[in-house]
Amino acid sequence: MKPVHTFRVTPSLPPPLEGLRELAYNVRWAWDHDTIELFRRLDSQLWETSGHNPVAMLGSIGQDRLREAAADESFLAHLERVSRDFDAGSKRGCWFTRSLPSAKGLLVAYFSAEFGLTECLSIFAGGLGVLAGDHLKAASDLGLPLVGVGLLYQQGYFQQHLNQAGWQQEAYKDNDFYNLPLTPVSRGDGAPLLVEVEYPGRRVAAQVWRIQVGRVPLYLLDTNLPQNRPEDRDVTDQLYGGDLEMRIRQEILLGIGGYRALEALGIQPTVYHMNEGHSAFLALERVRRLMEEQKLAFAEARQLATASLVFTGHTPVEAGHDYFPPELMNRYFDGFARSLGLSQAEFLGLGRRDPANAGEAFCMTVLALRMAASSNGVSRLHGQVSRRMWQSLWPGVPVDEVPIGHVTNGVHFRSWISNEMNQLYDRYLGPHWREEPTDRKLWQQVEKIPAEELWRTHERRRERLVAFARRRLKEQMQRRGAPQADMEAAGEVLDPEALTIGFARRFATYKRATLLLRDPDRLARILNDPQRPVQIIYAGKAHPRDDGGKDLIRQIVALAGSKEFRRRLVFLEDYDMAISRYLVQGCDVWLNTPRPPLEASGTSGMKAATNGALNVSTLDGWWYEAWKASESGGDMIGWAIGSEGAYDSTETQDRVEAQALYDILEHDVVPAFFERGADRLPRRWIAHMRASLGKLCHFYNTHRMVCEYTERFYLIADARFRELAADSAARARALGAWLARVQQNWRQVRVELVEGVPAAPLRLGEAVHVRARVHLDPLRPEDVTAELYLGRVDARGEIIEPTASAMQCTGREASGAWIFEASPPPSVHSGLHGYTVRVLPYHPDLSVALVPGLITWA
Repeated sequence: MKPVHTFRVTPSLPPPLEGLRELAYNVRWAWDHDTIELFRRLDSQLWETSGHNPVAMLGSIGQDRLREAAADESFLAHLERVSRDFDAGSKRGCWFTRSLPSAKGLLVAYFSAEFGLTECLSIFAGGLGVLAGDHLKAASDLGLPLVGVGLLYQQGYFQQHLNQAGWQQEAYKDNDFYNLPLTPVSRGDGAPLLVEVEYPGRRVAAQVWRIQVGRVPLYLLDTNLPQNRPEDRDVTDQLYGGDLEMRIRQEILLGIGGYRALEALGIQPTVYHMNEGHSAFLALERVRRLMEEQKLAFAEARQLATASLVFTGHTPVEAGHDYFPPELMNRYFDGFARSLGLSQAEFLGLGRRDPANAGEAFCMTVLALRMAASSNGVSRLHGQVSRRMWQSLWPGVPVDEVPIGHVTNGVHFRSWISNEMNQLYDRYLGPHWREEPTDRKLWQQVEKIPAEELWRTHERRRERLVAFARRRLKEQMQRRGAPQADMEAAGEVLDPEALTIGFARRFATYKRATLLLRDPDRLARILNDPQRPVQIIYAGKAHPRDDGGKDLIRQIVALAGSKEFRRRLVFLEDYDMAISRYLVQGCDVWLNTPRPPLEASGTSGMKAATNGALNVSTLDGWWYEAWKASESGGDMIGWAIGSEGAYDSTETQDRVEAQALYDILEHDVVPAFFERGADRLPRRWIAHMRASLGKLCHFYNTHRMVCEYTERFYLIADARFRELAADSAARARALGAWLARVQQNWRQVRVELVEGVPAAPLRLGEAVHVRARVHLDPLRPEDVTAELYLGRVDARGEIIEPTASAMQCTGREASGAWIFEASPPPSVHSGLHGYTVRVLPYHPDLSVALVPGLITWA
């Protein structure tokens, strides 16, 4: 039965406790141990049953308990301390204002399909969302002017349950928005703030909600409104749910609706950061709005929009990118293409590797790469993989020069470090580790932490992990209707003193969750050694449509139920941020076994490392560069599985790397952990922990990551946009006209003759002088850059380790050809060398030096 009217009921708090409301509605509490302890102190059981949700907790706690707390001087003193720290934090000076006082006016809009802020806000699926949440938290800590934009899912991602056979079952639970730390945004007259997007034959409304993340606002769109059709109300129902049509509706809402929401709020970002390709339609909406506001042509508005766009890709797996068939795009974007002044073919070409291929699907990643001035992967290795994957977008450009860089991911330390480690760092590193976690010298102070204190702190967290795992196992068995004897046995699984290995992540087949289980007999001997016991805790969800991932879970659960593994191997259902924290804070070893190079970055191992765990991982994602950087240092920070060499087949790779993993455990990990002196301390293991903390923590954090985005991308994009937008976008207009002229005449560009190096061998140190004849008409030398491309030649006849040196235009021949010359520095290596000449377009206002299709080689 539908209500005639609706009204909202809010928690009723005694005046002395009113400060709890403000604390509850700012998710800064999610990374502040003292605030969490305050709510836990109010009612520890309700804190747990509410899913760590202080808003729901305040709305359901008994008035008697509130009155009791309001009369408790100790509780009020705790509240005053937390409130004082909260207020001081919002006013405290920060990195951005201290380091970049001249960057006034910068405002970054960060778009993502998911945000993992805390477990009670089910609007994320996994690592991408958690990374986005950590990005916002770090931006808040750093004082970076940034707003987040996403979707508010009614059900979010699924809850996982396993049936008796160990097969994953999915259940969706509605989010109760009015009992979550978020608020609806209102217009000036008090009515809800709505925005609209166009779907075929109709307009769909979305309500704007706000989550306050420290200093950073996050705006989310919700289509579950009575004025929308039922199928449109479901657009924000589930994260990554539904078919291709549901996906395109969600991404139109995210990109175009999110852009319009910021406009409706009066927010005018100078930089737009697309976190994955899901939000790439915002680039088209940005162009369209600039065309309307500035009266620009598409080519002019595109240059102005591009200057302000940043794109981060997270997917090295081809199947992970969104592709929409042409007929679906035509149905949803026919009118939009006309509003840009483009034919449908021109419009679809923006999202195709080959714009002329009418049958090619429209790829959101291609659209983002074509539109953004700056693009990056999320680790050094992922940057290399991305350049190879998308090289065809820049025909003629060497793979190493494809304009996709990398910014290695990090984690928000205060969200993931245990309270016990937090206190340990305070004592021995000082309080500045929170504000300045990028200080390498600060982390070298871990050597000052007494070995016994570091080890006992870690042991306490392992004990808590074991106790937590036992509780969760009991709950899982109760849900499945297991016999009482089995539930009692669950209270005895795992050993708080055993070497504990954690594996928790999305269960995709390329992550090879069962690599460790490949030889059950050998694994059983490792786990069940009475003198050196080892145990493994698994957790993670498979995508609802990924039967391969679900079967990996089934295999683990089946093995865990066998006699040899019952007390040493467990799988925890319904992996979320709460389970993740227990695992990364309590495990001794963090295991990661993706098939290289299919892991873009991975961040769970970083979280474990900050809590003193050691990583055992294949050389992929972030661990590839962490391991490479540590190889020359001598100190052991963890272990690498396998090598960088190629394998004949995936079967061979799995067999070889499984054996390597068993060898590492048997000969390195287990002996180091159980090697104890007279004081019962594993001194060698503790040395590894210190080395890991000292070498990894200063770099693999989101403070470093967000600072890097700011200094390498945001500031440049902000300045470039302002320059092109000044004087009614005069420079953008000129740039658009120039580029159109260059593109129209580029076929005339050719290198007719290259001469210089004599046939006789050069002596080491002798100079080279190269002269090239270049035909440009009707273009001019100031429209291009001619470069000498010089380097050693490998066995395949390819130039390797090249350097590109600008050539000077020294005159024009009677034929009309222009002469370019260069004298690069002499080579410092003997051997076979080679060179060629290339010509690129040049304009001082170009946002990207390499324009797709505009490169000519001799």
